[in-house]
Amino acid sequence: MKIYDVLILGAGASGLMCASHLDKKLSTAIVDINSKVAKKLKISGGGKCNITSVHVSEDNFDGDNDFIAYSLSQFSKEDLLEYLHVNSLEPEIRKNRYYFCKHSSDEIIDILKKNSSQAEILLNRDILHVEKKDELFQVKTSKDILQAKKLIVATGAKSFATLGASDIGLKIANSFDIKTKEFTPALVGLTVQKEQFWMKDLSGLSCYVNIHVEGKILKEEMLFAHKGISGPAVLSASLYWKKGNISIDFLPNVNIQELVTGSKKLVSSVIPLPKRLSKAILEALHVEDIECKKLDHKTIEKLKNIHNYEFAPAGNFGFTKAEVCRGGVLTDELNFATLESLHVENLYFIGEVVDVTGELGGYNFQWAFSSGVTCARSIV
Repeated sequence: MKIYDVLILGAGASGLMCASHLDKKLSTAIVDINSKVAKKLKISGGGKCNITSVHVSEDNFDGDNDFIAYSLSQFSKEDLLEYLHVNSLEPEIRKNRYYFCKHSSDEIIDILKKNSSQAEILLNRDILHVEKKDELFQVKTSKDILQAKKLIVATGAKSFATLGASDIGLKIANSFDIKTKEFTPALVGLTVQKEQFWMKDLSGLSCYVNIHVEGKILKEEMLFAHKGISGPAVLSASLYWKKGNISIDFLPNVNIQELVTGSKKLVSSVIPLPKRLSKAILEALHVEDIECKKLDHKTIEKLKNIHNYEFAPAGNFGFTKAEVCRGGVLTDELNFATLESLHVENLYFIGEVVDVTGELGGYNFQWAFSSGVTCARSIV
């Protein structure tokens, strides 16, 4: 039976990037449950893959800052862009924030495939069991048994089950007594309590907001949905919200008191939001839609809550709507400089299977790439 130097479980962003940076002399294989590699990369960003963001730091992630910072320093956003440039891919910037492939996510997938071409790609294999015998890892799949000196787990998390996503990475870790945190949905819409059902009545409308949650401020569009609230700002806010209140500033760029002072117009008319939304917010704040000049001091104070509409979400839209997951292999179980288990020699965990989750906007792919390179360089 062939013994690989390195066996990578998962042919996604982290697994392929890791393979592309391994010494080409190492015998390497990549195992995946799907019939093609990089299925999540393929569909992300509307098929154009939000690769990374203009501004990237450990503060854009939920996880251990020092642990995250090390991998980002090993393969930064600038390093990623240079890697793409050398391989003739120049991403385009959208909204002055996000890097996307110009034409198709196939552009970055093709680069990863080309640069990891030394590795055998073993597809359509469900991973059933992993154990270590006599310094060799044995991986039982639905098709065969594979052996390797080093094992890299890059199996992702539970979101996008239609793409073969599962919690197999956590099961592997637990089988070696490595501590993990159960996966929960992240970058996902939030459901609302009965008092906020007015938001569901606005399904389809969107507006630019600032959302305050757990000491973070997320600035982006919010979308009203039939289940509650969604859109980029909410998806990123969901990463940090566990329970309790969040606060929304519906007018982050103007001052409501200045807008209404001295005006003869109705309050809903001076609020620079869609009229249907303006009226709904006034109703939620228990402010009558009257001429601005008729507002008394007490009512204006209530109106100021348009900058601080505070409430507790009921929950989230669940795994089927989640972009990624929180949770994974605990970072204090891993060597931050290598991503190797502190307790099981030659066993590594990279990408989304690790308890590191980024905000919306390419941060999770950046982490996948950075952690993959960090791991590969430690093996080289």
